[in-house]
Amino acid sequence: MEVRARAPGKIILGGEHAVVHGSTAVAASIDLYTYVSLHFSTPSDNNQDSLKLFLKDTSLEFSWPISRIREAFPDSPSPAPASCSVENAKSIASLVDQLNIPPANAQLAPGLSAFLWLYSSIQGFKPATVVVTSELPLGSGLGSSAAFCVALSAALLAFNDSVSLDLNQQGWHSFGDKELDLVNKWAFEGEKIIHGKPSGIDNTISAYGNVISFKSGNLTHMQSTVALKMLITNTKVGRNTKALVAGVSERMLRHRDAMAFVFSAVDSISIELTAILKSPTPDELSVTEKEEKIGELMEMNQGLLQCMGVSHSTIETVLRTTLKYKLASKLTGAGGGGCVLTLLPTLLSGTVVDKVITELESCGFQCFVAGIGGKGVEINFGVSS
Repeated sequence: MEVRARAPGKIILGGEHAVVHGSTAVAASIDLYTYVSLHFSTPSDNNQDSLKLFLKDTSLEFSWPISRIREAFPDSPSPAPASCSVENAKSIASLVDQLNIPPANAQLAPGLSAFLWLYSSIQGFKPATVVVTSELPLGSGLGSSAAFCVALSAALLAFNDSVSLDLNQQGWHSFGDKELDLVNKWAFEGEKIIHGKPSGIDNTISAYGNVISFKSGNLTHMQSTVALKMLITNTKVGRNTKALVAGVSERMLRHRDAMAFVFSAVDSISIELTAILKSPTPDELSVTEKEEKIGELMEMNQGLLQCMGVSHSTIETVLRTTLKYKLASKLTGAGGGGCVLTLLPTLLSGTVVDKVITELESCGFQCFVAGIGGKGVEINFGVSS
Protein backbone atom coordinates (compact mmCIF):
# COMPACT_ATOMS: atom_id res chain seq x y z
CA MET A 1 0.00 0.00 0.00
CA GLU A 2 0.95 3.57 -0.53
CA VAL A 3 -0.88 6.78 0.29
CA ARG A 4 -0.94 9.99 -1.70
CA ALA A 5 -1.96 13.28 -0.18
CA ARG A 6 -2.56 16.59 -1.88
CA ALA A 7 -2.93 19.99 -0.27
CA PRO A 8 -3.83 23.28 -1.98
CA GLY A 9 -2.01 26.57 -2.02
CA LYS A 10 -3.62 29.84 -1.03
CA ILE A 11 -4.16 33.43 -2.04
CA ILE A 12 -5.02 36.54 -0.04
CA LEU A 13 -8.13 38.05 -1.63
CA GLY A 14 -8.00 41.15 0.55
CA GLY A 15 -6.48 42.66 3.67
CA GLU A 16 -2.80 41.76 3.48
CA HIS A 17 -0.53 44.02 5.58
CA ALA A 18 -3.55 45.85 7.05
CA VAL A 19 -4.38 42.70 9.03
CA VAL A 20 -1.24 43.32 11.11
CA HIS A 21 -2.84 46.62 12.15
CA GLY A 22 -6.22 45.19 13.15
CA SER A 23 -8.05 45.02 9.82
CA THR A 24 -9.92 42.01 8.44
CA ALA A 25 -8.24 39.88 5.78
CA VAL A 26 -9.69 37.21 3.50
CA ALA A 27 -7.78 34.15 2.29
CA ALA A 28 -8.88 31.32 0.00
CA SER A 29 -7.55 28.01 -1.24
CA ILE A 30 -6.62 27.56 -4.90
CA ASP A 31 -6.76 24.38 -6.97
CA LEU A 32 -3.00 24.21 -7.40
CA TYR A 33 -1.58 21.46 -5.20
CA THR A 34 1.46 19.96 -3.57
CA TYR A 35 1.43 16.16 -3.72
CA VAL A 36 3.15 13.79 -1.30
CA SER A 37 3.26 10.03 -1.80
CA LEU A 38 4.42 7.71 0.99
CA HIS A 39 5.49 4.11 0.59
CA PHE A 40 6.86 2.15 3.56
CA SER A 41 9.69 -0.20 2.74
CA THR A 42 9.27 -3.98 2.85
CA PRO A 43 11.93 -6.68 3.36
CA SER A 44 12.15 -7.10 -0.43
CA ASP A 45 12.97 -3.41 -1.02
CA ASN A 46 16.53 -2.27 -1.62
CA ASN A 47 16.25 0.68 0.78
CA GLN A 48 14.76 -1.09 3.76
CA ASP A 49 17.20 0.57 6.14
CA SER A 50 16.81 4.19 5.05
CA LEU A 51 14.41 7.08 4.69
CA LYS A 52 14.41 8.55 1.19
CA LEU A 53 12.96 11.81 -0.05
CA PHE A 54 12.56 12.59 -3.76
CA LEU A 55 11.83 16.18 -4.76
CA LYS A 56 10.73 15.59 -8.33
CA ASP A 57 10.44 19.24 -9.37
CA THR A 58 14.10 19.88 -8.60
CA SER A 59 15.28 16.32 -9.48
CA LEU A 60 16.89 16.03 -6.07
CA GLU A 61 17.06 12.93 -3.89
CA PHE A 62 18.00 12.82 -0.22
CA SER A 63 18.55 9.78 1.99
CA TRP A 64 19.19 9.17 5.69
CA PRO A 65 20.05 5.84 7.39
CA ILE A 66 17.30 4.93 9.85
CA SER A 67 19.97 4.30 12.49
CA ARG A 68 21.13 7.91 12.14
CA ILE A 69 17.58 9.25 12.54
CA ARG A 70 17.09 7.05 15.61
CA GLU A 71 20.22 8.57 17.17
CA ALA A 72 18.99 12.10 16.43
CA PHE A 73 15.47 11.56 17.81
CA PRO A 74 15.62 9.05 20.68
CA ASP A 75 12.16 10.09 21.98
CA SER A 76 10.16 9.82 18.72
CA PRO A 77 7.37 9.32 17.80
CA SER A 78 5.07 11.74 19.64
CA PRO A 79 1.44 10.90 20.51
CA ALA A 80 0.34 14.52 19.95
CA PRO A 81 1.54 17.51 17.91
CA ALA A 82 4.74 18.78 19.50
CA SER A 83 7.11 21.66 18.90
CA CYS A 84 10.70 21.01 17.90
CA SER A 85 12.97 21.58 20.91
CA VAL A 86 16.33 23.35 20.72
CA GLU A 87 18.08 19.99 21.14
CA ASN A 88 16.07 18.40 18.33
CA ALA A 89 16.69 21.43 16.12
CA LYS A 90 20.43 20.92 16.54
CA SER A 91 20.09 17.23 15.63
CA ILE A 92 18.05 18.13 12.54
CA ALA A 93 20.60 20.76 11.50
CA SER A 94 23.31 18.12 11.65
CA LEU A 95 21.28 15.71 9.50
CA VAL A 96 20.58 18.42 6.92
CA ASP A 97 24.18 19.71 6.88
CA GLN A 98 25.39 16.24 5.91
CA LEU A 99 23.35 16.35 2.69
CA ASN A 100 25.64 18.81 0.90
CA ILE A 101 22.68 20.62 -0.68
CA PRO A 102 23.65 22.43 -3.91
CA PRO A 103 23.99 26.21 -3.27
CA ALA A 104 21.28 26.91 -5.86
CA ASN A 105 18.85 24.88 -3.72
CA ALA A 106 19.90 26.22 -0.31
CA GLN A 107 16.36 27.55 0.25
CA LEU A 108 15.18 23.93 0.58
CA ALA A 109 17.02 23.39 3.89
CA PRO A 110 14.21 24.62 6.20
CA GLY A 111 11.72 22.37 4.38
CA LEU A 112 14.03 19.38 4.79
CA SER A 113 14.26 20.13 8.51
CA ALA A 114 10.48 20.24 8.75
CA PHE A 115 10.28 16.95 6.83
CA LEU A 116 12.63 15.18 9.24
CA TRP A 117 10.80 16.52 12.29
CA LEU A 118 7.33 15.60 11.05
CA TYR A 119 8.37 12.17 9.79
CA SER A 120 10.24 11.12 12.92
CA SER A 121 7.60 12.60 15.24
CA ILE A 122 4.62 10.91 13.56
CA GLN A 123 6.06 7.68 12.13
CA GLY A 124 9.23 7.19 14.13
CA PHE A 125 11.91 5.06 12.53
CA LYS A 126 10.19 3.19 9.70
CA PRO A 127 12.16 3.01 6.46
CA ALA A 128 10.20 4.58 3.62
CA THR A 129 10.27 6.47 0.36
CA VAL A 130 8.53 9.85 0.14
CA VAL A 131 8.00 11.58 -3.22
CA VAL A 132 7.02 15.26 -3.46
CA THR A 133 5.75 17.15 -6.50
CA SER A 134 4.15 20.58 -6.58
CA GLU A 135 2.22 22.90 -8.87
CA LEU A 136 3.09 25.82 -6.56
CA PRO A 137 6.17 27.98 -7.19
CA LEU A 138 8.42 28.31 -4.15
CA GLY A 139 8.63 31.60 -2.27
CA SER A 140 5.95 33.35 -4.31
CA GLY A 141 3.34 33.90 -1.59
CA LEU A 142 1.05 31.04 -2.66
CA GLY A 143 1.58 28.98 0.48
CA SER A 144 3.91 26.35 -0.97
CA SER A 145 5.58 25.52 2.36
CA ALA A 146 2.23 25.17 4.15
CA ALA A 147 0.87 22.92 1.38
CA PHE A 148 3.98 20.74 1.75
CA CYS A 149 3.59 20.50 5.54
CA VAL A 150 -0.14 19.78 5.30
CA ALA A 151 0.20 17.11 2.58
CA LEU A 152 3.13 15.49 4.38
CA SER A 153 1.32 15.45 7.73
CA ALA A 154 -1.79 13.98 6.08
CA ALA A 155 0.18 11.19 4.40
CA LEU A 156 2.04 10.34 7.61
CA LEU A 157 -1.07 10.41 9.79
CA ALA A 158 -2.98 8.19 7.34
CA PHE A 159 -1.02 5.24 8.77
CA ASN A 160 -1.13 6.44 12.36
CA ASP A 161 -3.19 4.80 15.11
CA SER A 162 -4.63 8.16 16.15
CA VAL A 163 -6.46 8.47 12.82
CA SER A 164 -9.34 6.27 11.70
CA LEU A 165 -9.61 5.94 7.90
CA ASP A 166 -11.08 3.46 5.43
CA LEU A 167 -8.04 2.21 3.52
CA ASN A 168 -10.26 0.60 0.88
CA GLN A 169 -11.96 3.85 -0.14
CA GLN A 170 -11.32 4.73 -3.79
CA GLY A 171 -10.29 8.11 -5.24
CA TRP A 172 -9.53 11.35 -3.45
CA HIS A 173 -11.36 11.84 -0.18
CA SER A 174 -11.25 14.16 2.81
CA PHE A 175 -10.48 13.68 6.48
CA GLY A 176 -13.09 14.04 9.18
CA ASP A 177 -13.06 17.18 11.32
CA LYS A 178 -11.14 15.54 14.17
CA GLU A 179 -8.47 14.14 11.85
CA LEU A 180 -8.28 17.42 9.95
CA ASP A 181 -7.61 19.31 13.16
CA LEU A 182 -4.74 16.91 13.90
CA VAL A 183 -3.30 17.32 10.39
CA ASN A 184 -3.47 21.10 10.74
CA LYS A 185 -1.76 21.15 14.13
CA TRP A 186 1.11 18.99 12.92
CA ALA A 187 1.47 21.07 9.75
CA PHE A 188 1.70 24.20 11.90
CA GLU A 189 4.65 22.65 13.75
CA GLY A 190 6.35 22.12 10.40
CA GLU A 191 5.60 25.72 9.39
CA LYS A 192 7.20 26.92 12.64
CA ILE A 193 10.43 25.16 11.70
CA ILE A 194 10.40 26.77 8.24
CA HIS A 195 9.24 30.30 9.14
CA GLY A 196 9.89 30.77 12.86
CA LYS A 197 6.64 32.56 13.81
CA PRO A 198 4.01 31.85 11.15
CA SER A 199 0.45 33.12 11.56
CA GLY A 200 -1.06 29.68 10.97
CA ILE A 201 -3.29 31.09 8.22
CA ASP A 202 -1.52 29.31 5.35
CA ASN A 203 -1.64 25.82 6.86
CA THR A 204 -5.26 26.32 8.00
CA ILE A 205 -6.39 27.31 4.49
CA SER A 206 -4.44 24.40 3.00
CA ALA A 207 -5.89 21.91 5.46
CA TYR A 208 -9.54 23.05 5.45
CA GLY A 209 -9.82 24.72 2.04
CA ASN A 210 -12.64 27.12 1.10
CA VAL A 211 -12.39 30.70 2.42
CA ILE A 212 -11.26 32.12 5.74
CA SER A 213 -11.67 35.63 7.08
CA PHE A 214 -9.38 36.57 9.95
CA LYS A 215 -9.02 39.54 12.25
CA SER A 216 -6.95 40.00 15.40
CA GLY A 217 -6.16 36.28 15.55
CA ASN A 218 -9.77 35.11 15.11
CA LEU A 219 -10.50 32.82 12.15
CA THR A 220 -13.90 32.35 10.53
CA HIS A 221 -14.36 29.50 8.02
CA MET A 222 -16.90 29.95 5.26
CA GLN A 223 -18.09 28.29 2.08
CA SER A 224 -18.03 30.58 -0.94
CA THR A 225 -21.15 30.55 -3.14
CA VAL A 226 -19.19 32.07 -6.04
CA ALA A 227 -17.01 29.84 -8.26
CA LEU A 228 -14.30 32.42 -8.86
CA LYS A 229 -11.48 31.86 -11.32
CA MET A 230 -8.23 33.81 -11.18
CA LEU A 231 -5.21 34.29 -13.37
CA ILE A 232 -2.22 34.16 -11.05
CA THR A 233 0.90 35.85 -12.38
CA ASN A 234 4.19 35.03 -10.69
CA THR A 235 6.54 37.99 -11.24
CA LYS A 236 9.43 35.73 -10.15
CA VAL A 237 10.72 38.61 -8.02
CA GLY A 238 11.64 37.44 -4.54
CA ARG A 239 10.76 39.66 -1.61
CA ASN A 240 11.64 40.13 2.03
CA THR A 241 8.30 39.82 3.82
CA LYS A 242 9.69 40.95 7.16
CA ALA A 243 11.16 44.12 5.61
CA LEU A 244 7.91 44.91 3.77
CA VAL A 245 5.85 44.51 6.95
CA ALA A 246 8.32 46.74 8.81
CA GLY A 247 8.10 49.35 6.04
CA VAL A 248 4.31 49.56 6.41
CA SER A 249 4.66 49.98 10.17
CA GLU A 250 7.22 52.77 9.69
CA ARG A 251 4.86 54.54 7.27
CA MET A 252 2.14 54.21 9.91
CA LEU A 253 4.37 55.98 12.44
CA ARG A 254 5.13 58.80 10.00
CA HIS A 255 1.52 59.29 8.85
CA ARG A 256 -0.57 57.89 11.67
CA ASP A 257 -3.93 59.51 10.84
CA ALA A 258 -3.74 58.93 7.08
CA MET A 259 -2.66 55.29 7.46
CA ALA A 260 -5.43 54.69 10.03
CA PHE A 261 -7.92 55.65 7.32
CA VAL A 262 -6.14 53.34 4.85
CA PHE A 263 -6.40 50.37 7.23
CA SER A 264 -10.03 51.19 8.01
CA ALA A 265 -10.84 51.24 4.28
CA VAL A 266 -9.14 47.87 3.81
CA ASP A 267 -11.19 46.47 6.69
CA SER A 268 -14.41 47.65 4.99
CA ILE A 269 -13.31 46.08 1.69
CA SER A 270 -12.61 42.71 3.33
CA ILE A 271 -15.94 42.74 5.17
CA GLU A 272 -17.79 43.49 1.93
CA LEU A 273 -15.84 40.75 0.14
CA THR A 274 -16.90 38.15 2.69
CA ALA A 275 -20.55 39.26 2.44
CA ILE A 276 -20.49 38.88 -1.35
CA LEU A 277 -18.79 35.49 -1.22
CA LYS A 278 -21.34 34.13 1.28
CA SER A 279 -24.52 35.54 -0.26
CA PRO A 280 -26.78 33.24 -2.37
CA THR A 281 -26.23 33.22 -6.14
CA PRO A 282 -29.51 32.21 -7.84
CA ASP A 283 -28.80 33.09 -11.48
CA GLU A 284 -26.19 34.09 -14.05
CA LEU A 285 -26.98 37.81 -13.76
CA SER A 286 -26.22 37.84 -10.05
CA VAL A 287 -22.96 35.94 -10.72
CA THR A 288 -21.90 38.69 -13.13
CA GLU A 289 -22.89 41.39 -10.63
CA LYS A 290 -20.92 39.66 -7.88
CA GLU A 291 -17.85 39.36 -10.10
CA GLU A 292 -18.06 43.05 -11.00
CA LYS A 293 -18.23 44.03 -7.32
CA ILE A 294 -15.37 41.70 -6.40
CA GLY A 295 -13.28 43.15 -9.23
CA GLU A 296 -13.92 46.70 -8.02
CA LEU A 297 -13.01 45.75 -4.45
CA MET A 298 -9.78 44.12 -5.67
CA GLU A 299 -8.82 47.31 -7.52
CA MET A 300 -9.63 49.43 -4.48
CA ASN A 301 -7.56 47.15 -2.26
CA GLN A 302 -4.66 47.38 -4.71
CA GLY A 303 -4.79 51.18 -4.58
CA LEU A 304 -4.57 51.04 -0.80
CA LEU A 305 -1.66 48.59 -0.97
CA GLN A 306 0.11 51.15 -3.15
CA CYS A 307 -0.58 53.70 -0.41
CA MET A 308 1.18 51.33 1.99
CA GLY A 309 4.26 51.27 -0.26
CA VAL A 310 4.32 47.53 -0.99
CA SER A 311 3.87 47.52 -4.76
CA HIS A 312 6.75 46.93 -7.22
CA SER A 313 7.59 47.81 -10.82
CA THR A 314 6.81 44.24 -11.96
CA ILE A 315 3.46 44.32 -10.18
CA GLU A 316 2.67 47.59 -11.92
CA THR A 317 3.56 45.99 -15.27
CA VAL A 318 1.02 43.21 -14.62
CA LEU A 319 -1.61 45.78 -13.57
CA ARG A 320 -1.11 47.86 -16.75
CA THR A 321 -1.25 44.76 -18.94
CA THR A 322 -4.47 43.38 -17.48
CA LEU A 323 -6.09 46.81 -17.37
CA LYS A 324 -5.78 47.00 -21.18
CA TYR A 325 -8.24 44.09 -21.25
CA LYS A 326 -10.44 45.76 -18.60
CA LEU A 327 -9.56 43.09 -16.03
CA ALA A 328 -9.23 43.77 -12.30
CA SER A 329 -5.97 42.83 -10.57
CA LYS A 330 -4.23 43.15 -7.21
CA LEU A 331 -1.09 41.81 -5.60
CA THR A 332 -1.53 38.92 -3.19
CA GLY A 333 0.54 38.44 -0.06
CA ALA A 334 3.50 40.56 0.97
CA GLY A 335 3.94 42.45 -2.31
CA GLY A 336 7.33 43.79 -3.40
CA GLY A 337 7.19 41.18 -6.17
CA GLY A 338 5.61 37.78 -5.67
CA CYS A 339 2.24 37.11 -7.33
CA VAL A 340 -0.61 39.16 -8.76
CA LEU A 341 -4.26 38.06 -8.96
CA THR A 342 -6.44 38.87 -11.94
CA LEU A 343 -10.16 38.08 -11.77
CA LEU A 344 -11.37 36.12 -14.80
CA PRO A 345 -15.13 36.73 -15.16
CA THR A 346 -17.33 33.77 -16.07
CA LEU A 347 -18.36 35.35 -19.39
CA LEU A 348 -14.78 36.23 -20.43
CA SER A 349 -13.73 34.44 -23.62
CA GLY A 350 -10.86 31.98 -23.59
CA THR A 351 -9.30 33.91 -26.48
CA VAL A 352 -8.89 37.00 -24.30
CA VAL A 353 -7.39 34.92 -21.48
CA ASP A 354 -4.86 33.42 -23.92
CA LYS A 355 -3.90 36.90 -25.17
CA VAL A 356 -3.36 38.19 -21.63
CA ILE A 357 -1.24 35.17 -20.70
CA THR A 358 0.85 35.47 -23.87
CA GLU A 359 1.53 39.15 -23.19
CA LEU A 360 2.43 38.56 -19.54
CA GLU A 361 4.67 35.60 -20.32
CA SER A 362 6.48 37.71 -22.91
CA CYS A 363 7.55 39.89 -19.95
CA GLY A 364 9.18 36.84 -18.36
CA PHE A 365 6.34 36.16 -15.92
CA GLN A 366 4.82 32.76 -15.08
CA CYS A 367 1.03 32.40 -15.34
CA PHE A 368 -1.48 29.97 -13.81
CA VAL A 369 -5.26 29.79 -14.06
CA ALA A 370 -6.80 28.58 -10.80
CA GLY A 371 -10.19 28.05 -9.22
CA ILE A 372 -10.67 29.73 -5.85
CA GLY A 373 -12.11 28.38 -2.61
CA GLY A 374 -12.13 24.63 -3.26
CA LYS A 375 -11.48 21.66 -1.01
CA GLY A 376 -8.61 21.37 1.43
CA VAL A 377 -6.26 18.44 1.93
CA GLU A 378 -7.30 15.06 0.51
CA ILE A 379 -5.85 11.56 0.49
CA ASN A 380 -5.87 8.65 -1.92
CA PHE A 381 -4.98 5.06 -1.08
CA GLY A 382 -3.70 2.68 -3.73
CA VAL A 383 -1.45 -0.27 -4.38
CA SER A 384 2.08 0.95 -4.98
CA SER A 385 3.88 -0.16 -8.09
